[in-house]
Amino acid sequence: MQDLVIQGGNLARINIDHIAAVAGAAARTRIGPDALRLHNVKRSIAAEALLIGVDYAYVPADRKLADFGLVAMDMDSTLITIECIDEIADMQGIKPQVAAITEAAMRGEIDFPESLRRRVALLKGLPDSALQRVYDERLKLSRGAEAMLSRLKGLQIRTLLVSGGFTFFTERLKNRLGLDYTLSNTLEIVDGKLTGKVHGAIVDAQAKAARLRIVREELGLRKDQVIALGDGANDLAMLAEAGVSIAYHAKPVVREKATYSFNHAGLDGLVNLYR
Repeated sequence: MQDLVIQGGNLARINIDHIAAVAGAAARTRIGPDALRLHNVKRSIAAEALLIGVDYAYVPADRKLADFGLVAMDMDSTLITIECIDEIADMQGIKPQVAAITEAAMRGEIDFPESLRRRVALLKGLPDSALQRVYDERLKLSRGAEAMLSRLKGLQIRTLLVSGGFTFFTERLKNRLGLDYTLSNTLEIVDGKLTGKVHGAIVDAQAKAARLRIVREELGLRKDQVIALGDGANDLAMLAEAGVSIAYHAKPVVREKATYSFNHAGLDGLVNLYR
């Protein structure tokens, strides 16, 4: 048996009776102001969902969020609303140049390690105080992030933040939000200025996936007990290591590969998927 979870900002304006009838649902349950669960559905509502602008997900009727043990997530444009490197570049007056490389990498058009080297090189000479300014002035959590993390903590589900971004931000978010594990790149800083280089091996798609596997094995979890969220091509290998993958306001290449896509819902949409 499958349930159908519908969520998104347009939910309050749709004809729920019509959607339930199209899906052939046996019953329905409101699970939030912007989320609805239709029970034991028989038919697809894909065409209707596209027309009315809501997210939809077919989920096993008996699956519970407590069945999972780990949620892994990307940072930039997933847990947070910004691309940190683009905002750092703005302090240097070169955001358009860096953002263009970021977008190409996210779409999978440029090899990620090469794209990161090119972007970081453009930051050479920038005072390291710019990093704190980005954190203080521009970094915002994505909608629903705190609600999602609160629910995960209540169920003792571990959290892993894996990022092609920078430790300056991941470690602060880890402490602020009580995350369990992180992995990211470290910017080289000498005499209070960025050198345009990254310390050590670059955290790329394969490094993200490897970190997820290591944590999963350390916790003694099966693949089907892991959820992963991401938005760019650099997240695909990590998403493939999870039993449930969520493309969060993602590029088309990610939406095509993920179990579910959130194009309208916030991060708290994750906790609406399972009872």
